[in-house]
Amino acid sequence: MPGVILTSETQMADAAAELAAREVVFARVLPALGPLPLRRVDDGFLALRDSIIGQQVSVASARAIRARLDSAGYALQDAVAEAGDDALRACGLSRQKIRYLSALARARLDYAALREMPNEAVIATLVELPGIGRWTAEMYLMFALGRADVFAPDDLALAEAARMLFDLPERPRPKPFAAMAEPWAPWRAVAARLLWAYYAQMKRREGVG
Repeated sequence: MPGVILTSETQMADAAAELAAREVVFARVLPALGPLPLRRVDDGFLALRDSIIGQQVSVASARAIRARLDSAGYALQDAVAEAGDDALRACGLSRQKIRYLSALARARLDYAALREMPNEAVIATLVELPGIGRWTAEMYLMFALGRADVFAPDDLALAEAARMLFDLPERPRPKPFAAMAEPWAPWRAVAARLLWAYYAQMKRREGVG
């Protein structure tokens, strides 16, 4: 079963308050972070297409490539599946990402079925495709499917936020970080948003300094 789905800012605020009641460190910083963003996107082909486009490029570059693809009619799965490499390359995609996007489009995933699958089943389905690793699948679960109890222990920003917030000697490695997050269930995706918000706040402070 998919579990709890995050659908509103009110639900996010209630979940964050529950986390703060359980974790004193969260309680200390939550008021200064303000409302945590929901950041939901529509599930389906475009969500994964855009995740692949954004890999290892700047936000501005990813935005420009998405705009060129959309202008060329490649917002639709079938159009990407039928496109030639030259046409996709003209939109700014690398050879590797052309392979990834073509494979994704031609796989014609049953996105409606993904909505009903447990988290690990969704991850197992997605990581079979080239260019989609566990982190990308976890982002899809969090932001496209809205799953409330998903975490991404490989995420460097989350690990760095945890290091700073919990005064750890170093960034937690994925396995112990996943164990660290277990007490935050069933709101681990909300805890992730809190940690990302804290990370962004600390980066802004460093910039001011």
